[in-house]
Amino acid sequence: MATGAAHARLWARGAVLAVMAAVVVLLLEVGGGGMVIVVGGFVGLVVSAAGMWWMLARRGPLRWLGAFLMVGAPVGVIVLYVRGGLWVTALVVVGLWAVALACGRAALRRPREGHVMRGEARHAPRRAVILMNPASGGGKVARFRLVERAEGLGVRVILLEPTSPVDVGHLARTAVSEGADLLGVAGGDGTQAQVAAVAAEHDLPFLVVPAGTRNHFAMDLGLDRNDPSLSLGALTHGEELRVDLGEVNGRPFVNTVSFGVYAQVVQRPEYRDAKAGTALDAMPDLLRESGPRLDAVTDDGRHLPAQQALLVSNNPYTRPDPFTGRRPRLDQGELGVIGVRVESAAGAADMALRGSFSDSLHVLTAHRVDVTDGDDTMPVAVDGEALTLATPVTCTIRHRALRVRVPRDRPGAPPAAPSVDWRRIFTLAFPGRGDE
Repeated sequence: MATGAAHARLWARGAVLAVMAAVVVLLLEVGGGGMVIVVGGFVGLVVSAAGMWWMLARRGPLRWLGAFLMVGAPVGVIVLYVRGGLWVTALVVVGLWAVALACGRAALRRPREGHVMRGEARHAPRRAVILMNPASGGGKVARFRLVERAEGLGVRVILLEPTSPVDVGHLARTAVSEGADLLGVAGGDGTQAQVAAVAAEHDLPFLVVPAGTRNHFAMDLGLDRNDPSLSLGALTHGEELRVDLGEVNGRPFVNTVSFGVYAQVVQRPEYRDAKAGTALDAMPDLLRESGPRLDAVTDDGRHLPAQQALLVSNNPYTRPDPFTGRRPRLDQGELGVIGVRVESAAGAADMALRGSFSDSLHVLTAHRVDVTDGDDTMPVAVDGEALTLATPVTCTIRHRALRVRVPRDRPGAPPAAPSVDWRRIFTLAFPGRGDE
């Protein structure tokens, strides 16, 4: 532990030194444009963020103006630096700031061993059943010959019919009644969650084969997403993890439940074939005052009023961004909660400048979250699947309810990049006597 603390202190001091070096470089250039670098960069960032807001929240000429400002402001700043002969200084300052961020994140990052959850050795299953979706992930089941490889290991494979809806929960329960001692899924996270709930219900091990598109659950379990066939190695040389399982109005989820703007966008039938175009067309209506306004209350009484978007996750992300963030643990017994409320270009600029410290962004954890929007039902996206649920929508978490069988040798989850908290970094760099 002392070694880890010493390493964190060194990284923190490196971050502080890089910031101080950037300040010194700017001070040396005060007479020759140091202030221009600072003010120009600040104005460019604010104008670009405001342009992004107009592009998303407006239609017609204002949208085109916003797009122009979003792209043109950074380009204008670069031109200003080049024409003013300041580009070398600006490049040095940006490089030092990048070093400071890298060192700061290294100081705040958790120990490496947290990235591979270690499990317990268990006997290999004898009557494993795996449901496979041939259409998932652009045809990964066929591309990686998952059916042949699984059957070669003695697994019973149930192929889902992509063209007709099927109750995968019913298929999984039927397999259990016929003697299955392991359930698995080669498909997306939505299908994974439904079968995982049946496995948890019967206290059976569950196998994740990452044959979907994003495979966030598999990523945070530390599985190899590039070759889903490697997950089948868990059947012969595996170990077992105990992880949490989320529930929303009694329905299971392994990753996230989204409310508000994103949930309403994915409800549109054209979204699946034209995601970007559908989102841009819907955003102006959703971001107006008449758009979604969500009220969330946690089990300990904390209230998030009038949120435009809300995301509840099975265990918290290290950063308020589930697309690039990671969940270093899946067994903490807590929901992550991220709320967003941006109502103007000024709010967008504030988020661009202050990030996770902006008043427009709320990040917390809870064991239960109740969400309402003033209607009897509301649209939600559960692990990316569009649904409509009765209000209040209640999210809870079942601690260590799911047994997951994983290969003993697996790459592990990528290191999570934490949000940079400069107060903590300075405390780590120069601890008081009580902090030593």
